[in-house]
Amino acid sequence: MSHTSFHRWRALAASAALCTASYSHATVVEVQTVLGNFEINLFDETTPLTVANFLDYVNNGAYTDSIVHRTDPGFVIQGGGFTYDGALPFDTIPANDPVMNEPELSNRRGTIAMAKLGGDANSATTQWFINLSDNQGNLDSQNSGFTVFGIVLGDGMDVVDAIGALPRFNFGGAFGTLPLRDYTDTTMDPDEDNIVIVNAIVVTDSTVSTNTDLLPPVNVAQNPPPSTTPPADNNDGGGGGGAGGAFAIGALGWFVASRRRRASSV
Repeated sequence: MSHTSFHRWRALAASAALCTASYSHATVVEVQTVLGNFEINLFDETTPLTVANFLDYVNNGAYTDSIVHRTDPGFVIQGGGFTYDGALPFDTIPANDPVMNEPELSNRRGTIAMAKLGGDANSATTQWFINLSDNQGNLDSQNSGFTVFGIVLGDGMDVVDAIGALPRFNFGGAFGTLPLRDYTDTTMDPDEDNIVIVNAIVVTDSTVSTNTDLLPPVNVAQNPPPSTTPPADNNDGGGGGGAGGAFAIGALGWFVASRRRRASSV
């Protein structure tokens, strides 16, 4: 590992420890859904670009009457891409410029991360997903890692898990696994009694947070620790030096989900 990489990893580890202790400038938002509300603590300092991008959509009301358009049991629920105005088809949320990827933290259960286009690490815009399981073995590595920028607080995962457990229906494209409530007459379009609507996402606390033990581990797939390979013994009589060890991270295949218009994929 290079001298620069070592100091970057050490600085990241120190930042993680500091955030765990103080959570300076942490923002808390409440996601208000038809199945209940839950709060998310955002990691303002560790992923500042992503948090700023997300809060821009929050503060502009872009997520008002948005929907959870995808669930994958044991994997993720996904939203932030579409809104419902009383009739199908769903409307696409207008996107700002994509945000730079910040794959500093690991995709563990309860964390929220940004969805993006397959094969384009810096393509995240409006769509977010919440990890239902520890997905670090998959999402920390592929597509240069998915940016974790917050974590669900308290018993909020009860609401998230309830959404993830709903029956899913195939409406094509980005809506191939659309979760619906009390949807029995499949000859009719679903409505507000069936769709998982996010009524709003609002900031509930923009002051210093005192929550502890929230920061997930560092994403070591993108931020590997320094090598612990012991120095080679050069006292071999021939003056030859031992070769230094190096980390190699195998690239996983791109995970490309069906999308409609500019829908993102996890």
